[in-house]
Amino acid sequence: MLTALSAVVAVAFALLPTGTDVDYQLGGATTPASNVGIVVRDRTEPPAAGLYDVCYVNAFQTQPGERRLWRRHPDLVLRDDRGRPVVDEAWGEALLDVRTPAKRRALARIVDAWVAGCAADGYQAVEYDNLDSFTRSDGLVRRAQTLAFARALTRVAHAHGLAAGQKNLAGLDGTRVGFDFAVSEECGRYDECVRYVAHYGDQVVMVEYRRADFDATCAAYGSTHAVVLRDRDLTPDGVHAWC
Repeated sequence: MLTALSAVVAVAFALLPTGTDVDYQLGGATTPASNVGIVVRDRTEPPAAGLYDVCYVNAFQTQPGERRLWRRHPDLVLRDDRGRPVVDEAWGEALLDVRTPAKRRALARIVDAWVAGCAADGYQAVEYDNLDSFTRSDGLVRRAQTLAFARALTRVAHAHGLAAGQKNLAGLDGTRVGFDFAVSEECGRYDECVRYVAHYGDQVVMVEYRRADFDATCAAYGSTHAVVLRDRDLTPDGVHAWC
């Protein structure tokens, strides 16, 4: 585990392979199809043997099942002026408090332990979810504070020999804070694919949940990028389709 983030040294890491398909398996692991070369799984799941594996880490909000952890660190959960946790209502997840350097260091140490586990398990990359959480903070968290934490997280990934993936906040040039690739959900639906591609080129994987959006994304990017159609619950036996 890292003891001094200021002393982090990057270790060589591999970028996303191109010319292959991706499977997005956050709802549970299943055997990837033979055409799949990239698999994204939750950090609690083992990687898919022999493939390029991306470890999902919810780095800016609490994750279901982690209540005991955050009860031990109540000061790291963002709270309003009445002391109540600020919650992302769509997912029921509390936002993490990244407003001060001290809190960012404390949170980075927690995330470091998770990323160390991803690396030990054999993952090649990590996807940091909810980069845009500050937009749901009722103005309590500033963009600059979020990006300062994101910069620390990319250094954590690189220190463990993993590529660092941006998730959310289309239009941000995440390469400036150290991200190496992007994972985009529904960029076709929201006309955001071009914004990620502008900064990451072919280092973008695209996940769609509606057939019409998937078809449009395939038409525009299927020859150059990994695109997958999944069911919204990402169930192991649910929808899996590729361009």
